[in-house]
Amino acid sequence: MYPVAQSQLTFESGGKQIRLDCFLPASTGQRFSTVIGLHGSGGSSERMAEPASLLAAHGFAVYVPHYFQRTGTIRANDKATILRHFLAWAKTLRDAVSFVARQPQVDPDRVGLLGFSLGAYLALSVSAVDPRVQAVVEFFGGLPKEVKFLMHRLCPVLILHGDADQIVPVQEAYDLQEILEKKHIPYEMQIYPGVGHGFTGEIWQDAGARSLAFLQKCLAMSNPP
Repeated sequence: MYPVAQSQLTFESGGKQIRLDCFLPASTGQRFSTVIGLHGSGGSSERMAEPASLLAAHGFAVYVPHYFQRTGTIRANDKATILRHFLAWAKTLRDAVSFVARQPQVDPDRVGLLGFSLGAYLALSVSAVDPRVQAVVEFFGGLPKEVKFLMHRLCPVLILHGDADQIVPVQEAYDLQEILEKKHIPYEMQIYPGVGHGFTGEIWQDAGARSLAFLQKCLAMSNPP
């Protein structure tokens, strides 16, 4: 396990300064497998601190972009806001990948995305067109229908969803599974019976352990703790 050093950076996207929260293994002279974490429609990047710290302690460089700053959004709880800004947020994520890949602690060939809800939709959308993304962990999200017609590729995906989700129906997980199987893309999937939108307690711990193991496998960590 590594001690975790927290800091902040900024990068530019669409003429706006975007804050980037950094959770880095406290080590010098090493390049680490990297995860970019994406919050959901509630817009609170602070909620990403727990999973980001966990991954960093296990030897990942983790970066959390405040992608809502691109559009001046506080929350995105309605479809109109999401549809209006989705492409701008996706571009911000791609700009974040470019910026992160240049950081001295980062191995640019081992970059994955981890997203919650709206963040999962963004992660999957960007991974469908950006070959730099090597793995995606998606919590209760899905792949937008429009992206299915534009995708160039897909990377290995871990699907985590509750079958009682009233916000993002579990059918989104099964639709994604079907696409991955048709394209012969490796994936793992865990559907939690009776669980809604958001994980807590033992479900959260199980999902975290699955996420860590999946990212360690897919990003082939060069510097295990």
